[in-house]
Amino acid sequence: MTFEPGAELSADEVETRVEETLAENDVVLFMKGTELMPQCGYSRKALGLIGQYREEFETVDVLESLEEYRAALEPHSGRETIPQTFVDGEFVGGSDILEQLDERGELEAKLRA
Repeated sequence: MTFEPGAELSADEVETRVEETLAENDVVLFMKGTELMPQCGYSRKALGLIGQYREEFETVDVLESLEEYRAALEPHSGRETIPQTFVDGEFVGGSDILEQLDERGELEAKLRA
């Protein structure tokens, strides 16, 4: 599947991408922007928290089809907010929950599960 920068994806395409990404990756961060250029503070914070403990993880920029990604992620997480972090297909949380886990010393173990 090729991706055209700037092209909005249909709801079906986004749903397929979400399902495939969750199935194929141990840790996934659905975020606004990219690793090199996060486009919101919450995404930047989540990226930094995960990056403390994992060198390799998948990121997905949701900005080009934001509403479609929100709708596709909601059944998996119960939330429409971005960013969202998943480990082994299970929702862990946004930057707020990642920060709480890190403060309690639980984030590293959660990301390496």
